Amino acid sequence: MSETTKIDKTMVPEHIAIIMDGNRRWAREHKMHRRDGHREGAKSLESVMERAGDLGVKILTVYAFSSENRLKRTKKEIRELVALMKYFIIKKRKDLFQRGARLGILGNVKIFPDDLQQAIDKTVRLLKKNERIKLNIALNYGARPEIVDAMKRIMNTCKDPSEINEELISKNLYTHGEHDPDLIIRTGGEHRLSNFLLWQASYSELYFTNVLWPDFRQDDLDRAILEFQKRARRYGQ
Repeated sequence: MSETTKIDKTMVPEHIAIIMDGNRRWAREHKMHRRDGHREGAKSLESVMERAGDLGVKILTVYAFSSENRLKRTKKEIRELVALMKYFIIKKRKDLFQRGARLGILGNVKIFPDDLQQAIDKTVRLLKKNERIKLNIALNYGARPEIVDAMKRIMNTCKDPSEINEELISKNLYTHGEHDPDLIIRTGGEHRLSNFLLWQASYSELYFTNVLWPDFRQDDLDRAILEFQKRARRYGQ
Protein backbone atom coordinates (compact mmCIF):
# COMPACT_ATOMS: atom_id res chain seq x y z
CA MET A 1 0.00 0.00 0.00
CA SER A 2 1.44 3.39 -1.00
CA GLU A 3 1.76 6.32 1.39
CA THR A 4 -0.97 8.09 -0.56
CA THR A 5 -3.61 5.39 -0.09
CA LYS A 6 -2.97 5.31 3.68
CA ILE A 7 -4.08 8.91 4.16
CA ASP A 8 -7.51 9.34 5.71
CA LYS A 9 -8.94 12.25 3.74
CA THR A 10 -11.48 12.92 6.49
CA MET A 11 -8.58 13.79 8.83
CA VAL A 12 -6.43 15.95 6.58
CA PRO A 13 -5.19 19.14 8.29
CA GLU A 14 -7.23 22.18 7.31
CA HIS A 15 -4.18 24.43 7.60
CA ILE A 16 -0.56 23.36 7.06
CA ALA A 17 2.33 25.75 7.59
CA ILE A 18 5.86 25.07 6.36
CA ILE A 19 9.23 26.51 7.30
CA MET A 20 11.00 25.95 3.99
CA ASP A 21 14.57 25.47 5.21
CA GLY A 22 17.61 24.22 3.33
CA ASN A 23 17.76 26.01 -0.03
CA ARG A 24 21.29 27.34 0.46
CA ARG A 25 22.62 24.08 1.88
CA TRP A 26 21.09 22.21 -1.05
CA ALA A 27 22.89 24.54 -3.47
CA ARG A 28 26.22 24.01 -1.67
CA GLU A 29 25.81 20.23 -1.68
CA HIS A 30 25.13 20.30 -5.43
CA LYS A 31 27.97 22.78 -6.08
CA MET A 32 25.50 25.26 -7.50
CA HIS A 33 24.81 28.94 -6.92
CA ARG A 34 22.53 29.72 -3.99
CA ARG A 35 19.96 31.27 -6.35
CA ASP A 36 19.61 27.80 -7.92
CA GLY A 37 18.71 26.46 -4.49
CA HIS A 38 16.00 29.10 -4.14
CA ARG A 39 14.69 28.30 -7.63
CA GLU A 40 14.50 24.59 -6.85
CA GLY A 41 12.75 25.50 -3.62
CA ALA A 42 10.12 27.40 -5.62
CA LYS A 43 9.51 24.25 -7.68
CA SER A 44 8.98 22.28 -4.48
CA LEU A 45 6.44 24.85 -3.35
CA GLU A 46 4.42 24.46 -6.55
CA SER A 47 4.42 20.68 -6.23
CA VAL A 48 3.52 20.66 -2.54
CA MET A 49 0.74 23.21 -3.04
CA GLU A 50 -0.78 21.06 -5.78
CA ARG A 51 -0.68 17.96 -3.60
CA ALA A 52 -2.13 19.84 -0.63
CA GLY A 53 -5.00 21.06 -2.80
CA ASP A 54 -5.68 17.54 -4.04
CA LEU A 55 -5.87 16.26 -0.48
CA GLY A 56 -8.30 18.97 0.62
CA VAL A 57 -5.97 21.22 2.61
CA LYS A 58 -7.64 24.64 2.70
CA ILE A 59 -4.69 26.84 3.73
CA LEU A 60 -0.98 26.41 3.05
CA THR A 61 1.25 28.99 4.74
CA VAL A 62 4.94 29.10 3.87
CA TYR A 63 7.81 31.01 5.45
CA ALA A 64 9.59 32.52 2.45
CA PHE A 65 11.48 35.54 3.82
CA SER A 66 11.81 36.42 7.48
CA SER A 67 12.35 39.86 8.98
CA GLU A 68 15.69 38.48 10.20
CA ASN A 69 16.65 37.49 6.64
CA ARG A 70 16.51 41.14 5.66
CA LEU A 71 19.12 41.95 8.30
CA LYS A 72 21.40 38.91 7.94
CA ARG A 73 21.49 38.20 4.20
CA THR A 74 23.79 40.10 1.86
CA LYS A 75 22.30 42.77 -0.38
CA LYS A 76 23.08 40.62 -3.39
CA GLU A 77 21.20 37.64 -2.02
CA ILE A 78 18.24 39.82 -1.07
CA ARG A 79 18.14 41.12 -4.66
CA GLU A 80 18.16 37.52 -5.88
CA LEU A 81 15.33 36.60 -3.54
CA VAL A 82 13.30 39.66 -4.59
CA ALA A 83 13.78 38.70 -8.24
CA LEU A 84 12.58 35.16 -7.49
CA MET A 85 9.55 36.47 -5.59
CA LYS A 86 8.70 38.70 -8.53
CA TYR A 87 9.04 35.76 -10.91
CA PHE A 88 6.75 33.60 -8.80
CA ILE A 89 4.16 36.33 -8.23
CA ILE A 90 4.04 37.45 -11.89
CA LYS A 91 5.04 34.49 -14.07
CA LYS A 92 3.07 31.97 -12.01
CA ARG A 93 -0.02 34.18 -11.73
CA LYS A 94 -1.92 32.34 -14.46
CA ASP A 95 -0.82 28.96 -13.12
CA LEU A 96 -1.99 29.85 -9.62
CA PHE A 97 -5.33 30.95 -11.07
CA GLN A 98 -5.75 27.67 -12.93
CA ARG A 99 -4.91 25.74 -9.77
CA GLY A 100 -7.75 27.51 -7.98
CA ALA A 101 -5.41 29.16 -5.49
CA ARG A 102 -5.94 32.37 -3.60
CA LEU A 103 -2.95 34.34 -2.40
CA GLY A 104 -2.35 35.94 0.96
CA ILE A 105 0.74 37.83 2.12
CA LEU A 106 1.83 37.86 5.75
CA GLY A 107 4.33 40.51 6.81
CA ASN A 108 5.46 44.02 5.99
CA VAL A 109 6.03 44.17 2.22
CA LYS A 110 6.53 47.95 2.21
CA ILE A 111 10.29 47.37 2.42
CA PHE A 112 10.26 45.75 -1.04
CA PRO A 113 10.53 47.62 -4.38
CA ASP A 114 7.36 49.28 -5.65
CA ASP A 115 7.08 47.01 -8.67
CA LEU A 116 7.05 43.91 -6.43
CA GLN A 117 4.42 45.47 -4.18
CA GLN A 118 2.28 46.30 -7.21
CA ALA A 119 2.70 42.77 -8.59
CA ILE A 120 1.62 41.31 -5.25
CA ASP A 121 -1.49 43.54 -5.14
CA LYS A 122 -2.45 42.60 -8.69
CA THR A 123 -2.04 38.87 -8.09
CA VAL A 124 -3.98 38.98 -4.81
CA ARG A 125 -6.86 40.78 -6.59
CA LEU A 126 -6.84 38.38 -9.53
CA LEU A 127 -7.01 35.29 -7.35
CA LYS A 128 -9.34 36.56 -4.64
CA LYS A 129 -12.38 34.52 -5.75
CA ASN A 130 -10.56 31.18 -5.96
CA GLU A 131 -11.59 28.66 -3.31
CA ARG A 132 -9.60 25.44 -3.81
CA ILE A 133 -6.69 26.40 -1.56
CA LYS A 134 -5.25 29.56 -0.06
CA LEU A 135 -1.51 30.06 -0.28
CA ASN A 136 -0.16 32.40 2.38
CA ILE A 137 3.39 33.57 1.73
CA ALA A 138 5.21 35.06 4.72
CA LEU A 139 7.42 37.88 3.37
CA ASN A 140 9.52 40.06 5.66
CA TYR A 141 7.59 38.27 8.38
CA GLY A 142 8.35 37.77 12.06
CA ALA A 143 5.91 36.55 14.69
CA ARG A 144 7.06 38.99 17.35
CA PRO A 145 6.66 42.03 15.05
CA GLU A 146 3.25 40.64 14.06
CA ILE A 147 2.14 40.57 17.70
CA VAL A 148 3.55 44.07 18.29
CA ASP A 149 1.61 45.35 15.25
CA ALA A 150 -1.54 43.67 16.56
CA MET A 151 -1.18 45.35 19.94
CA LYS A 152 -0.67 48.75 18.32
CA ARG A 153 -3.86 48.32 16.29
CA ILE A 154 -5.75 47.27 19.41
CA MET A 155 -4.52 50.25 21.42
CA ASN A 156 -5.70 52.60 18.69
CA THR A 157 -9.27 51.41 19.11
CA CYS A 158 -9.51 49.88 22.57
CA LYS A 159 -9.37 52.29 25.49
CA ASP A 160 -10.22 49.79 28.21
CA PRO A 161 -7.45 47.18 28.83
CA SER A 162 -10.01 44.83 30.35
CA GLU A 163 -11.48 44.38 26.85
CA ILE A 164 -8.24 42.86 25.51
CA ASN A 165 -8.51 39.09 25.26
CA GLU A 166 -7.20 36.25 23.10
CA GLU A 167 -9.99 36.63 20.57
CA LEU A 168 -9.28 40.33 20.09
CA ILE A 169 -5.56 39.71 19.62
CA SER A 170 -6.24 36.94 17.08
CA LYS A 171 -8.53 39.29 15.14
CA ASN A 172 -5.66 41.74 14.74
CA LEU A 173 -3.03 39.30 13.51
CA TYR A 174 -2.10 38.94 9.83
CA THR A 175 -4.00 35.62 9.77
CA HIS A 176 -7.25 37.06 11.16
CA GLY A 177 -10.28 35.03 10.19
CA GLU A 178 -8.24 31.94 9.37
CA HIS A 179 -8.00 28.61 11.13
CA ASP A 180 -4.73 28.30 13.08
CA PRO A 181 -2.22 25.80 11.64
CA ASP A 182 -3.04 22.20 12.50
CA LEU A 183 0.39 21.06 11.36
CA ILE A 184 3.69 22.93 11.09
CA ILE A 185 6.43 21.27 9.04
CA ARG A 186 10.07 22.32 9.16
CA THR A 187 12.49 20.91 6.60
CA GLY A 188 16.29 20.95 6.71
CA GLY A 189 16.92 19.20 10.02
CA GLU A 190 16.48 22.10 12.45
CA HIS A 191 14.06 21.78 15.38
CA ARG A 192 12.75 25.26 16.14
CA LEU A 193 10.04 27.68 14.99
CA SER A 194 12.36 30.61 14.24
CA ASN A 195 9.84 33.35 15.03
CA PHE A 196 7.16 31.81 12.79
CA LEU A 197 3.45 32.01 13.73
CA LEU A 198 4.21 31.88 17.46
CA TRP A 199 0.70 32.89 18.55
CA GLN A 200 -1.04 30.71 15.97
CA ALA A 201 1.18 27.69 16.71
CA SER A 202 0.00 27.32 20.31
CA TYR A 203 -1.71 23.98 19.63
CA SER A 204 -0.17 23.01 16.29
CA GLU A 205 1.40 19.61 15.77
CA LEU A 206 5.08 19.97 14.84
CA TYR A 207 6.85 17.78 12.28
CA PHE A 208 10.57 18.01 11.58
CA THR A 209 12.42 16.34 8.72
CA ASN A 210 16.05 16.28 7.61
CA VAL A 211 14.98 16.61 3.97
CA LEU A 212 16.20 19.91 2.51
CA TRP A 213 13.36 21.97 1.07
CA PRO A 214 14.37 21.67 -2.63
CA ASP A 215 14.24 17.87 -2.19
CA PHE A 216 10.86 17.91 -0.42
CA ARG A 217 8.38 16.04 -2.59
CA GLN A 218 4.69 15.21 -2.50
CA ASP A 219 5.49 11.88 -0.81
CA ASP A 220 7.26 13.82 1.96
CA LEU A 221 4.12 15.86 2.50
CA ASP A 222 2.12 12.64 2.64
CA ARG A 223 4.45 11.25 5.30
CA ALA A 224 4.04 14.40 7.41
CA ILE A 225 0.24 14.16 7.15
CA LEU A 226 0.30 10.47 8.04
CA GLU A 227 2.34 11.26 11.15
CA PHE A 228 -0.16 14.02 12.00
CA GLN A 229 -3.03 11.54 11.71
CA LYS A 230 -1.39 9.24 14.27
CA ARG A 231 -1.31 11.90 16.96
CA ALA A 232 -3.94 12.64 19.59
CA ARG A 233 -4.54 16.38 19.73
CA ARG A 234 -5.36 17.50 23.28
CA TYR A 235 -5.27 21.31 22.94
CA GLY A 236 -3.56 21.73 26.30
CA GLN A 237 -5.85 19.34 28.20
